[in-house]
Amino acid sequence: MALSPLDDYPVHQAAQVMRHVATSDRNFYDRYYFNCHPGTDELMLIVGLGQYPNLGVTDAFACVRHQDLHRVVRASRELGPDRMDTAIGPFRVEVVEGLKRLRVVLEPNEHGLSFDLLWEGTIPATLEPRHFLRWQERVMFDSVRLAQTGSWSGNIRIGEQDIPVTPDRWQGTRDRSWGIRPVGEPEPPGIQAKNPGTFYWLYTPMRFDDHAILCIVQEDERGRRVLEEAVRVWSDGREEEYLGRPDYRPVYAPGTRDVVEATITFAPPGGKPFDVHCTPLLPVHLMVGTGYGLEPDWKHGMYQGAGPVVQGVTYRLPDDAARMWGLVDAVGRFEYDGLVGHGLYEYWALGPHPSFSE
Repeated sequence: MALSPLDDYPVHQAAQVMRHVATSDRNFYDRYYFNCHPGTDELMLIVGLGQYPNLGVTDAFACVRHQDLHRVVRASRELGPDRMDTAIGPFRVEVVEGLKRLRVVLEPNEHGLSFDLLWEGTIPATLEPRHFLRWQERVMFDSVRLAQTGSWSGNIRIGEQDIPVTPDRWQGTRDRSWGIRPVGEPEPPGIQAKNPGTFYWLYTPMRFDDHAILCIVQEDERGRRVLEEAVRVWSDGREEEYLGRPDYRPVYAPGTRDVVEATITFAPPGGKPFDVHCTPLLPVHLMVGTGYGLEPDWKHGMYQGAGPVVQGVTYRLPDDAARMWGLVDAVGRFEYDGLVGHGLYEYWALGPHPSFSE
């Protein structure tokens, strides 16, 4: 065991130094996620940074969709003893004021994307339900996550173009999650090869003028709910309002599972049901280049060497449209009761599900 600066804080949860987590599961992770957009189809920037203590790795990515451009910068290094050090090559995340303000930086680099952005939450950071999923006897997901809507200030540079970011226009959502989920180099599938390979998922943190609605729907191949959330969170700190069991009805483009619009119905206990109409404005294929799973040589937590190793990946649409597959993070427009808001419309419909006839 070795000490690190974090051991000087009274935050220990087990009889371990802080660089070691209380489980030996190789899949333990601890990750930031942010997105930034102006509530239009103009641009969406997505940033993630994770630590994988039992793999000894930390990595980060930034993915921007702008006009016909899908550009990723990613970096990895050995984690080392100091888990408070979030710098990975040109990336870093700074906690300016816990649960309220954070600074997210990608220093200028040779790959044509950089930024220096300050996040400010517009609702209290909100703890979501625990995500637990066991497949063929093994625990595959056991994690918790906080969510928050907010605004951005700073700047983004794409190629030779500087884009000023001001909080009157630029907004987004963020989350912090930690626990167990598949990471790192692929393992032999063993009995997991019998799994049906289904991931039916919706995640929609929506920001309105004085509140946010946070919604999650996950179902298995038989349509059973694995995870759900439906709460309204007020910007002034009023108690969260439970909105009942969300009913999700997507409309897909013919012959695809690409969502063109959707309706989510909420039924607050003792209250009046209401519909939120959802429109994805700008789809970003989150799994392309970022480490979420498509590239065999770059996955979250995969050892790339002592590092830092920094890479860039650029694709153009529609030329590279065939590569754009998997989980979609879209800028979303949300409407209900005469209100209009924006946020993240994240979805994936993989494998069998009762809603599909093909």
